[in-house]
Amino acid sequence: MGFKSDFLWGGAIAANQVEGAWNIDGKGMSVADVAMFKPHLDVSDYSGHNKMTCDSLKISMNEKDTTFYPKRRGVDFYHHYKTDIALFSEMGFKTLRLSIAWTRLFPTGEESEPNQAGIAFYISVLQELKKHDIEPIVTLSHYEMPLSLSIKYNGWANRKLVDLFVNYAEVCFKAFGDYVTYWLTFNEIDSVGRHPFITAGIVPDTMQEADLDTSIYQALHHQYVAAAKATTLCHELIPNSQMGCMLTKLTTYPNTCNPSDVRLSLERNLDNYAHADIQIFGEYPILYQQYLKNKGISIKIEKDDAAILKSGTADYLAFSYYMSRTESADPNKEKAAGNTIMSVKNPYLESTEWGWQIDPIGLEISLIELYDRYHIPLIIVENGMGAKDRLDADGRINDDYRIDYFRSHIEAMGRAVYRGVDLFGYTSWAPIDSISVSTSQMSKRYGFIYVDQDDFGEGSLKRLKKQSFYWYQKVIHSNGTDLV
Repeated sequence: MGFKSDFLWGGAIAANQVEGAWNIDGKGMSVADVAMFKPHLDVSDYSGHNKMTCDSLKISMNEKDTTFYPKRRGVDFYHHYKTDIALFSEMGFKTLRLSIAWTRLFPTGEESEPNQAGIAFYISVLQELKKHDIEPIVTLSHYEMPLSLSIKYNGWANRKLVDLFVNYAEVCFKAFGDYVTYWLTFNEIDSVGRHPFITAGIVPDTMQEADLDTSIYQALHHQYVAAAKATTLCHELIPNSQMGCMLTKLTTYPNTCNPSDVRLSLERNLDNYAHADIQIFGEYPILYQQYLKNKGISIKIEKDDAAILKSGTADYLAFSYYMSRTESADPNKEKAAGNTIMSVKNPYLESTEWGWQIDPIGLEISLIELYDRYHIPLIIVENGMGAKDRLDADGRINDDYRIDYFRSHIEAMGRAVYRGVDLFGYTSWAPIDSISVSTSQMSKRYGFIYVDQDDFGEGSLKRLKKQSFYWYQKVIHSNGTDLV
């Protein structure tokens, strides 16, 4: 049993990591525009790279230079999108997952009317995709909410953001609905706890730790409600539309068969599932409710919220998968870096240059577990490895390590499909080099397409095809059967 004949092969990008043009054509500042590149920090120090304080926020807001704010410049997709989409088409892309920058449409998030220049830009991008027969999958919120809403309301901790988001979503549905069938609400919604500022606009040092925990779970609740409302609205406004939810799939193994390790891994997996449970089943899991109660966290849930969640459930589950993680009750175990998390090092797995452990079997396990739990269509919308690519003397970029990574993960996908998993698409992260979300580096490259730019913004921005470009082209052409 192979992949479906209409399987959606492609790649995924995010506005804040590729577009640049951070202050052009009326765009407002987003939380991504104040993310700093910190060359003196270890690349696995996610807390240091993603730390946002009131003082650092003030400094960043007043700084106009982009040298240490790479997400302001991205890779200038804003001016190169036609060239980039043509390259995606040359690879044979059936789909491209991209995000709308909320602040291109509503610079502060509270305007009464959208910025027409922003709408015009995305219509042009979507038209270009359609010209190349590339199906767009559009994420409404991908770590790029308006900075103004963070400062004014403490981000998603404030209920006011629900209506502001739904208003923004309605504008997107009406403006882009003729071009887009597949939508996603929030990128990696579960990440609010890992990096509250990036995901929800919450500045941690504005409150005590207990209040921060409450704000995180309150923000999550508001995003669940906003996602459900947006899903219902999407179905009303766009016939045959599909709205998905998105999860960071963090499949966790026990480090040993010690029951304490097994119990800890169970807790991690249940916590990971809870965010998808709420959006797919339309209600809070009983164990999740008790978890909040045991932690002394009381969130405000309005009387209609239960009905809203139940009526606005997701049509499909999208998820990112980069690596698995391992947990141990022994605090002295060696640690390994991951997707903005740290966990115990798994001695059976190899690691990337950034310490992310490579586990294709973990993807197979994840697909089987997710489909067995939810019984709805799945799509992998992020999967890839960051590496320091180097140009050979002849100008070639031989990234066999990337090809090996993708080959093993696509083989794992095939095994899961053989088992009966309903998988309808795969978008690699990322088809073109972009700014890293975790460390704001350019040198951490993921793409099949090399972009000539360094960590400090120096370079020609010239696009070059890596060896993986031609390999993925062959994979798509063969619908995943030719992986040699």
